[in-house]
Amino acid sequence: MSASGGTKAILAAFLANTGIAITKFIAWFFSGSASMLAEAIHSVADAGNQLLLFVGGRQAKKAADREHPFGYGRERYVYAFVVSIILFSVGGMFSIYEGIDKLTHPHELTNAWLPILVLLIAILLESFSLRTAVVESNKVRGRQSWVQFVRRAKAPELPVVLLEDVAALTGLVFALFGVGLTVLTGDPLWDAVGTLMIGTLLIVVAIILGVETKSLLVGEGANESDAASIESAILAGPEAERIIHMKTLYLGPDELLVAAKVGFHADQRLLEVSTATNVIERRIRDAVPAARVIYIEPDVYVDPNLAAPPTDAIVIKGLE
Repeated sequence: MSASGGTKAILAAFLANTGIAITKFIAWFFSGSASMLAEAIHSVADAGNQLLLFVGGRQAKKAADREHPFGYGRERYVYAFVVSIILFSVGGMFSIYEGIDKLTHPHELTNAWLPILVLLIAILLESFSLRTAVVESNKVRGRQSWVQFVRRAKAPELPVVLLEDVAALTGLVFALFGVGLTVLTGDPLWDAVGTLMIGTLLIVVAIILGVETKSLLVGEGANESDAASIESAILAGPEAERIIHMKTLYLGPDELLVAAKVGFHADQRLLEVSTATNVIERRIRDAVPAARVIYIEPDVYVDPNLAAPPTDAIVIKGLE
């Protein structure tokens, strides 16, 4: 994912949510709608989340140092995980609380036209934010479905913004449902029901975000396509006989670590092995540009079924 694409989507979402939050609070103040208050808190949480994603992106750009020799790329995952927690607690749980309170203590709506107008305007603004996120995501999504993109994306910003925008639009529809039925029936319980629906939606989205970002925090390797490309790059020339084993790990959304033990010919000299290793590393970087940190361990493959390894293999292994 390009950093500019993620930043553009974050900025669009932040501006939309900030403006929407202000208008929702005004509408809640004059109408007393619980659904409108839940939506206002939802927008505040979303705007705060976009700030966190932006800060995480800036932190991730810090240069590697002695304490963090592989850099700060995973800062983006940490901040994305915090976003899911905020969405769950501030957004979802508050909305559930407010809905239960309004179920037990119904409150008549006043100036009902105001929240309806605000909700319709908010739907237009959120649609603009979602459109920006979709356009930027399509630049890097390739042939993946939207579900695959959210689950497999190594850069968390676009999937987070996408899920937030979808949740925001759905929440606005729920709020419009609650306020609209309250106006039509005169029963304020529908407003409370809309609030509970919004809270449930936010909790579901927060859980999805939490699960996906947790996986990135724990550490994910290259996908099947990139792993196959790396293996092909290693074996594309005459330098290596085979890959004994290989491991990959994303140090950040745009930085992949590749560590491989590669079997070389037993009669090669150290200088030849060193030159061959450099050639292999160049091929890997050409095949998968994200593979920026590469460690190739030269070895000689020994068939485990043999009673003892060849003498020349022992000599070469002594050079590790």
